[in-house]
Amino acid sequence: MFRLSRRSLLASGSAALAMPLVPRFALAEETPVRGGTLAIAQLSANRRSADATNSRHPYFIVDANTRAQWNCLTWVDENLQVQLEVATKIEPADATLAVWDVTIREGVSFHNGKEMDSADVAASFDYHRQNAPFARQITRIEPVSKYVARFFLDAGNAEFPYILAEYNSVIMPAAPVETIGMDGIGSGPFRIVESDPNRSLIMERFESYWDQGTPYLDRLEVYNREGQQEAALNGLRSGQFDAVLNIDARAAVQLSNDPDFDIESKQGGYSFVIQLPKHPGSPFEDKRVRQAFAFAIDREAIVRVAYGGKYGWVGNDSHLMAVDPNFVPRPGGRDVAKAKALLAEAGHPNGIDLGTLYWSPQLPEAGLYFQVLQQSVKEAGITLTLEERPNDGYIQFRSGEADLSKGKYHKLAMTAVGNRNPGISLFRMRNAYVEAGHWQGEAQDRYMALYQKAMVEPDAGKRKAIYADMQQILFEEVPAILPAGGDTFLVKRKSVRAMTYHPQIWSIRYERIWKQATA
Repeated sequence: MFRLSRRSLLASGSAALAMPLVPRFALAEETPVRGGTLAIAQLSANRRSADATNSRHPYFIVDANTRAQWNCLTWVDENLQVQLEVATKIEPADATLAVWDVTIREGVSFHNGKEMDSADVAASFDYHRQNAPFARQITRIEPVSKYVARFFLDAGNAEFPYILAEYNSVIMPAAPVETIGMDGIGSGPFRIVESDPNRSLIMERFESYWDQGTPYLDRLEVYNREGQQEAALNGLRSGQFDAVLNIDARAAVQLSNDPDFDIESKQGGYSFVIQLPKHPGSPFEDKRVRQAFAFAIDREAIVRVAYGGKYGWVGNDSHLMAVDPNFVPRPGGRDVAKAKALLAEAGHPNGIDLGTLYWSPQLPEAGLYFQVLQQSVKEAGITLTLEERPNDGYIQFRSGEADLSKGKYHKLAMTAVGNRNPGISLFRMRNAYVEAGHWQGEAQDRYMALYQKAMVEPDAGKRKAIYADMQQILFEEVPAILPAGGDTFLVKRKSVRAMTYHPQIWSIRYERIWKQATA
């Protein structure tokens, strides 16, 4: 059964687990230097549009720096294993795996001087369970004592500690649901001193951070440069920035031989989802059209062109990344003849126009990625029009109304998704989630029955077998298409030390990064 505690981590015999709060880069032989400013340009963000009233709230900032200002109860490390952060113990209260007790560290201070306690945890998750998809399984949270909170779930979840590490699971000082988090106060290594909605966030060292001796930097500056890779790299070359996050594979190759910079990368960082709308009148109501689309895409060409054939991977139309041991390769590969036959069977012997596929520049290579996709499906008689949309307001644009009876339907559109544990990743194909295009029917029911079975199975090996069965359903039904994904890259100046990348962009830790003095 899943239990996490300091004692259990130390007893595992793993060096990585023995120091769950010290990332790998902290073991370098160099002695860190305290002080200095780190200026970062961020090329992708997963955020709602901020304004002057909410730009300090964790849901409205660039997610790559969420952990600079806030802490979560757990953290997912660079090997995608869950570790403790401000929690010291997490364990199920009984065999149902539907009730969990979380003990938090004593002496964790918020930026306003208040000590974190279980009331703050309860108030934070009262907000999260109403606003974050993965936290909606939480029905209530009760403070058991000053430092222990009890979570009640709507069903068992063997992988629940991963939910507590999400960037939408930060702990904020207790406040009413309407105002919690708006002041930007957290318990992280840096505190916000200035925010410019959707543009920049300026932070300074929090001297009372609970991980004593850190952070090393005096100041952290994050600048939003979505869709502006060349401008960001020019800023790096000119000295405006010390690092640029989420450069594409082509830029990483070009910069890898530059003596002034270091490239850091992680495999299997993200994938693109194409949500296939199944509202009344949509061609994607017909499973054969969805299957034809999936067979027509030249996924290898996307990897070859968008990722240089070396830094990407072929997706399997689930949200699992290829580096995940639970990932099952999609059978059959590309088959243009089969795609044409499926279209003919569905009443489209001369091909089909699927309309407009909307995309946003969440990552630098998105435009090239979808151009390759558009050209490849033409061979099967599938026509697509591509339209770029701005990041601001894009989530609301592509999602439409959750209530389909209102007639404001979700779009044929892309979004980028990050690397997570299978319990979270496979849950994204539920009926109520737009990325599955509101998939319904007997197969969806079977899929969710398997999911529920997996979540109450304490044995990881048995869960893996169930996850394989779930992926087989996705291969047949194609509720969404995830053609290919890529590795994550950042480029930094050589004077920036102990800054490595993470397959989850939002899980980067900044407290142990430092800057080497330059002449």
